[in-house]
Amino acid sequence: MQPAQYIVRKVFNNNVILAEDQGTEKILIRKGLGFGRREGDCLEPGDPFEKIFAIDNQETSSKFNQLISKIDASLVGICEEIIAMISIETGQPVGDEIHVRFIDHIAFAVYRLKNSDKIDNPFMIEIETLYPREVSIARKAVAILEKNIGIEIPDSEAGFIALHVHSLKNQGKLSTTIKYTYLCNSIMEIIEDELNLEIDRKSIDYARFITHLRFAIERITQNIPIKNDLLSSIKKMYKSSFRLAQKVAKLLEEETNLTVTTAEVGYIAMHIERLKNISNYSIR
Repeated sequence: MQPAQYIVRKVFNNNVILAEDQGTEKILIRKGLGFGRREGDCLEPGDPFEKIFAIDNQETSSKFNQLISKIDASLVGICEEIIAMISIETGQPVGDEIHVRFIDHIAFAVYRLKNSDKIDNPFMIEIETLYPREVSIARKAVAILEKNIGIEIPDSEAGFIALHVHSLKNQGKLSTTIKYTYLCNSIMEIIEDELNLEIDRKSIDYARFITHLRFAIERITQNIPIKNDLLSSIKKMYKSSFRLAQKVAKLLEEETNLTVTTAEVGYIAMHIERLKNISNYSIR
């Protein structure tokens, strides 16, 4: 096998460079790697790297080069170091698209913060509840950003980064992760309105319900059948909760274009009934 011949195309910072290897662009990461390097330099075969990301897709490569031409090189380098950290923390490989999506997101967030444009995240509590591990990793990313760019980043931004981490971890589309979070939030609003109560977003009951919803949504979208031996009893004992669960199911069907089984409705009704009887809420 012919050893790699890396030609430096761009130096992002002292630790990250963009190089070309036989027509393929690769992001190379190693402490001190970029120090003293210039475009056109040849890296000696056998140089050890902490991380190598290849951008094989030509369309993504084009988008990546367009993006980095508009963004400060040092910020791109920081983002790539964060992507490497996320990959190590999750143990997941990194696809081409993350280099475009993540860097574009961070660059825009930094631009807004430098212009005193507040960053809000209406789903922060849902994200913390659904993806605690991802939020922990995201906060490490925020710490790296703050250390290197010298501005304070609100915790709400960690929530957005956590969605990128979850998308990478599950090798799914970011849009799907966001949709799940949006659905959970919308369902909770329906339940609160219908029951005229305000549920404590920090309570274990809330966390339990949101987690159940997440798995229910995943079962529905992946067409995983479930059995509910208590369905008949649930319908009789928890009539109002079952009717509300049917409204929830209707929303899920509208948003996913899939069918929610009666068995699934029954489980949702059980969790709604539990919410109705908890002490951790206040009547509006």
